[in-house]
Amino acid sequence: MDRMLLMRSFVTVAQLGSFSGAARALSSSGSLVSRHVAELERQLGVHLVNRTSRSISLTEPGLRYSEFAARILAEVEAEEALIGHLHDRAEGSLSVVCPKWIGSLDVGDAIAAFAAAHPKIAVRFELGGLSERTYDFLDGGFDVALHTRDLRDSRVHLRKIASLPFTLCASEGYVKRHGFLDHPGELAEHDCLLHVNEPVWRLGHGSTSSLHKIRNVAFSSNSYIALQKAAVQGRGIALLPQRSAYEELLSGALQVQLPEVPIPDRPLYAIYGPGQTVPRKVVILLEFLTRWFKENPIPAIGR
Repeated sequence: MDRMLLMRSFVTVAQLGSFSGAARALSSSGSLVSRHVAELERQLGVHLVNRTSRSISLTEPGLRYSEFAARILAEVEAEEALIGHLHDRAEGSLSVVCPKWIGSLDVGDAIAAFAAAHPKIAVRFELGGLSERTYDFLDGGFDVALHTRDLRDSRVHLRKIASLPFTLCASEGYVKRHGFLDHPGELAEHDCLLHVNEPVWRLGHGSTSSLHKIRNVAFSSNSYIALQKAAVQGRGIALLPQRSAYEELLSGALQVQLPEVPIPDRPLYAIYGPGQTVPRKVVILLEFLTRWFKENPIPAIGR
């Protein structure tokens, strides 16, 4: 039987001086409280209470143990209250992990804004090192992991934060040499700059979308920043995050290809640990990130 339950029954009996009074205080029955005390005596191997038909009194071990048990129960209640308070406070440490490419762009800006807005939260923000197993971030000591791929895992909570726009583009010099694309099928005739994790490009939405396996790879990298630099240098056509390429698109250093063909956005998901209740600081982070992306959209840029 649970030792804490037995201790609570005994301490209440000791404080009130009767089994019936303890039973009322604990919303229990006198017989159950009596069994709890008897079981505690059996486990300890000593008599704690002297029982008579009209009263009870504590033995010398009972008096000593009642003081000890009362102190332990009070410490447990105080610690539980403190932990519950910490759970509900928007302060303390908060660890977030994110893919390198998005952490250097949108999410990096949003997390920095969050840290400035909540100075009582000590943010730890790391880039890279994400496993294919979505729950591994918990073993790394992180509270939240951000992903840009569709996730399905019942062992963690999932929340969509935003949609990240991408654009198909090439430099002005490349366009002068090779011309604009007229339709997606012409990609096979052009030099392409490929992210190593995306060997296939999806262009269009719904029934009009098409998949294009990039075969003419002129330059590849695991960094969108590197791909963007190669695109600006005129090495080929790239599929880039629009926020990253925005200034070059605005200046004309990069020019949109196939502006009439929509490029699917990438989802930004936050995943966090299991459990019925979510720490207040995590809730505040997710709400902040969702609001930040709504308030900081990327303006559309045509050809």
